[in-house]
Amino acid sequence: MFWFSSYIYVPVLSPYVEHLGASYVMVGAVLGVYGLMQILFRLPIGIGSDILNRRRPFIYLGLIASGASCLLFLAGADPGWALAARAVSGIAASAWVVYSVMFAGYFPKEEAGKAMGLLQFTTVIAQLASMMISGYIAEHWGWNAPFVIGGVVAAAALLLALRLPEQRQDKRENAIQIKDLAEVIKEPLLVKVSLLSVLAHCVLFITMFGYTPNQALAIGAGKESLGWLTLAFMLPHAAATLYGSRWFGRLLGDRGTLLLGFAGSALFTLLIPSMPTLAALCATQVGNGFMQGLIFPLLLGKSVSGVAPFRRATAMGFYQAVYAIGMSGGPFVAGWMSSAYGLKGGFWLGGIAAALAALLSWVWIREAGRTGGRAPKIGAET
Repeated sequence: MFWFSSYIYVPVLSPYVEHLGASYVMVGAVLGVYGLMQILFRLPIGIGSDILNRRRPFIYLGLIASGASCLLFLAGADPGWALAARAVSGIAASAWVVYSVMFAGYFPKEEAGKAMGLLQFTTVIAQLASMMISGYIAEHWGWNAPFVIGGVVAAAALLLALRLPEQRQDKRENAIQIKDLAEVIKEPLLVKVSLLSVLAHCVLFITMFGYTPNQALAIGAGKESLGWLTLAFMLPHAAATLYGSRWFGRLLGDRGTLLLGFAGSALFTLLIPSMPTLAALCATQVGNGFMQGLIFPLLLGKSVSGVAPFRRATAMGFYQAVYAIGMSGGPFVAGWMSSAYGLKGGFWLGGIAAALAALLSWVWIREAGRTGGRAPKIGAET
């Protein structure tokens, strides 16, 4: 319900802001401020949750902010309201740090990868369900309808969360301190996968969560057809998230799986602006969705590998704050390039980012290459 309320309007967001009279640069700012707020808030939320040894208040914060962002979209027809609303939704998404750590706490430490894969799958299903109906709702009930539904779902989720039991760690002498932050973020694997995730989210928020819907409308598709575009991306994305990274991990290792995912994403992103029909565009989304689904669970599981449980919210906060740079910077720079070169300019940027990530995966992720072709279980470093 959390992600449903935050993503029900995502397929129509950039066309909606453009409908309000905004330039591609302003569209990029609206898309990018979502990541900017996460850069600012995710790490403090993670540290605060560890210091207070509490999770539930931050769950409340995320749901309240998600509902408030939907209300702000309804406040006026000026693009500035959309900018403010998307900023508040970025605060909401920052609470995902605590969701992730709280969910992982229900599993043994050695099953961190399994927990993150299951959580990522649940996220994808929620995004798929909401984004599938977004275009249909906007087509039949108007631009504002997705925001109304998102606000109602967030309010309902908050009522359910009031019964959520608090999850605390046992009392300990070595509780996380602000001074320990430097030790957490100096973990080499955490830094590397965080930077790779910057590039991965740059591609994601330029394509499916950014300008791919604009490209569909530009070649003659209707708003109602955006559901097919979403389905083409999200179904293979969900399948790869739940099973693909494990299967390919056994065959190719971590490095090989990341190389395949990023290289494939680069190819399909570069093909987007040359597709003449909606069916052809959907074909690129099938490939892109699958390739990106190989990447995210692997990076997410590795982000907390080797980190003590009472520091995991801090490590996860760092990881999510860093990758939010891609969520913010990618769409913003793509908006500038789209203003200068047309929509194809933004997709060129996404393709280059994915290709760079493929190269860095080959250089940085070396431990999987020593497994003799058999990938370690995600999170096995713990």
